[in-house]
Amino acid sequence: MKKTLLISVLFLSACMTESFSEPSAPSTYPSFTMPPKDELKQKLTPMQYDVTQNNGTEPPFENAYWDNKEEGIYVDIVSGEPLFSSKEKFTSGTGWPSFWDTISKENVVSKKDFKLVFPRTELRSRDADSHLGHVFKDGPEPTGLRYCINSAALKFVPKDDLVSEGYEEYMKMFER
Repeated sequence: MKKTLLISVLFLSACMTESFSEPSAPSTYPSFTMPPKDELKQKLTPMQYDVTQNNGTEPPFENAYWDNKEEGIYVDIVSGEPLFSSKEKFTSGTGWPSFWDTISKENVVSKKDFKLVFPRTELRSRDADSHLGHVFKDGPEPTGLRYCINSAALKFVPKDDLVSEGYEEYMKMFER
């Protein structure tokens, strides 16, 4: 009886969990073609590959961007899709980079994750389908969300390099 009740509660929780992605819009970036797995393994570090391709999680406080305070944007390490901005980054104390919003809702896709006892909302990049992390409802205003992201899934593009790396349209975010 207790086991059946627990399963029913978990199922109902999963059904009631909100989705945070909005309908996809056409990307302003060139189309992306996923490279073969062996090529991807050569391009990425073992941690980057495990996180993005095998839904891994890097250790907290032992990753590149958890305490990065430099201005710029964070893009998918595999495809280069713009995902997050330093403007929406905050210190969550979790040991992973945390953001209260995305830079581009159409580039971040959410789906249900049932790997733990309670369902979570997993985040993936749209074009590369890279596992990024999860979103939780315990973040700061104005959204109340915490996008908890693995540094290994990201490449940071500093504000001063946005134009040279092809992300000039994001320069306006950092103009005063």
